[in-house]
Amino acid sequence: MWKPDPADPRPIWRQIERHVHLQVGSGELSAGMSVPSVRQSARDMGVNPATIAKAYQRLVDAGVLEVRRGEGTFVCPLSQREAERMRHEFLSEAAEIFARKAATLGCDEAAAFAALHRAFEILQDANRETNDE
Repeated sequence: MWKPDPADPRPIWRQIERHVHLQVGSGELSAGMSVPSVRQSARDMGVNPATIAKAYQRLVDAGVLEVRRGEGTFVCPLSQREAERMRHEFLSEAAEIFARKAATLGCDEAAAFAALHRAFEILQDANRETNDE
């Protein structure tokens, strides 16, 4: 279960909003899936229900979630373009964080790319091992 990071300078509702965007953009949450109720999410994450409600409302306003009275809150269908835009946004953010970290460590672009390439190789090897089992 994912929980907001109290050390993150962003407000908790923003962290929750971002996390749901990431889940939808990655396909972890797909169109029509229900999301936990405000109360359940608040219990699971250990945060105030008003914080969850604010994040959910912003996601509804953004067209990511929809509320069906008497049924709950569900993931809205996203166009392929919107899903791709979300993936690109998160990938760009992660790349910026990686580039900043590499620069802070004194790495040049070639060293950073080499480290990224090695990380991909490790992931691919792990995926092959998992699929072979």
